[in-house]
Amino acid sequence: MGITKSEIFTARQNKIATMLKALAHPARIAIIQQLSKAEHCICSEFVDELGLAQPTISQHLKELKNTGIIKGCVEGKSISYCIDEKVWLKMKKEFESLFTSNNSFLE
Repeated sequence: MGITKSEIFTARQNKIATMLKALAHPARIAIIQQLSKAEHCICSEFVDELGLAQPTISQHLKELKNTGIIKGCVEGKSISYCIDEKVWLKMKKEFESLFTSNNSFLE
């Protein structure tokens, strides 16, 4: 498989692709859904809810956190995760632009 030549695409196209890659797994979608209901959770709560192993959940949390979709704050010995609302609103705006009638995402 060839290497993606990200430098030939616009910064916006690369940013949207990165965000979509971060969401491109059902476990990550489930994590986002759980966070939207509970506002914040620790890793063990995702393990209980999703039925996946703790290392698997941790890896998915890491991917979401690396793109800024979620953020974590230390609470004792645990990290409590929540959706970064500013980033989420920016993502929402970018995604909505993909589906507008003027197809501004093609620019």
